[in-house]
Amino acid sequence: MHLRLTEEQKMVQKTIRRFVEKELIPLENDVLRNEREGKPSLPPGKLKELQIKAKEAGFWGINTPEEYGGANLGQMMMAIVLMEVSKTFVPFTFGGSADNILYYANEEQKQKYLIPTINGEKKSCFAMTEPGAGSDTRNIKMTAVKDGNEWILNGEKTFITGGNDADFVMVIAITDKAKHEATGRDGVTCFIVDRDMGWKSEYIHTMGEWGPAGLVFDNVRVPEENILGEVNGGYNLGLEWIGFARWIVGARAVGTAERLLQMAIDYAKERTTFGKPIAERQAIQWQIADSAVEIEAARWLVLNAAFTLDHGEDNRHLASIAKLYGANMGNNVVDRVLQIHGGMGYTRELPIERWYREARLWRIYDGTDEIQRLIIARNLLKGHVKVGQYI
Repeated sequence: MHLRLTEEQKMVQKTIRRFVEKELIPLENDVLRNEREGKPSLPPGKLKELQIKAKEAGFWGINTPEEYGGANLGQMMMAIVLMEVSKTFVPFTFGGSADNILYYANEEQKQKYLIPTINGEKKSCFAMTEPGAGSDTRNIKMTAVKDGNEWILNGEKTFITGGNDADFVMVIAITDKAKHEATGRDGVTCFIVDRDMGWKSEYIHTMGEWGPAGLVFDNVRVPEENILGEVNGGYNLGLEWIGFARWIVGARAVGTAERLLQMAIDYAKERTTFGKPIAERQAIQWQIADSAVEIEAARWLVLNAAFTLDHGEDNRHLASIAKLYGANMGNNVVDRVLQIHGGMGYTRELPIERWYREARLWRIYDGTDEIQRLIIARNLLKGHVKVGQYI
């Protein structure tokens, strides 16, 4: 049992940290100003420029198999990288990657969708959530009806990340109504649907900077060859996509909380009340201490979920734990940090209020707190997982 990063992992961590400090954090004031003025966070082409710099530094396709030109560093390194990148709110993603379920594509689909996505030539999104069906997949209404060599898709999806910019969507629809009504899981299929096949997207305004999309399918015809995986096998693909995303939320929360805690520590040393720095006030010290403890706990929950996945084991239970605890930890920390900063923390002169709005989303998307608790409790009560199993 080894509870420390390897030298290679430390080297990657330091390199990413330097990149964030040198290339991303200096852009934060520009991002805040652009967002206040209703402009895109980064000017057109700036993200591409940053991705090229990252690629030159050796960070391209961090978790993409080497056969597709990626670095294939594994899930542990993915967690470490995300923790570092999340120390800034500058919207940056490393290029050279694709959704995990897109690797289930057949060879023809890989040439048409997977490889162009990895190369940055196409953008994708995944769509399962509907206006009346979030975590409760029994309420999915979108249908796909066979018509010769095509399927006709009708329905709506909502809160789809990347849906406004995507060139194609991997969408879940009911293909066998009887099976779906019987189990709430079976009878759904995943389709790859190009935007030019006819689906439309609409921007959804939120309290944060995240701008998801609502997707509308009105008699959209999709050829048979665009089925991803097996007919009626879409539910498992959806679970795999969501399961991967869950512990990622925890990783992002850890990185953001670390940056926020450091801001609180620095401010507490500078701000004085009644002749003393507030860092000497026990009320402040306890908030800092509690935040530090919770961040460390969340870090190891995330790394354990990633480590388990790297070793080919089912990490869904651990992913739910990491997501639940990490998301709540992030909300706790940003609230304390805003409180420590007082009125200044509430202004848009500092990024704390922005992170406050963003952090609230962590407890909702990719499975709410309530769904994670349901999953964790069910796994234990039904004996799918034993207490103390992951040691």
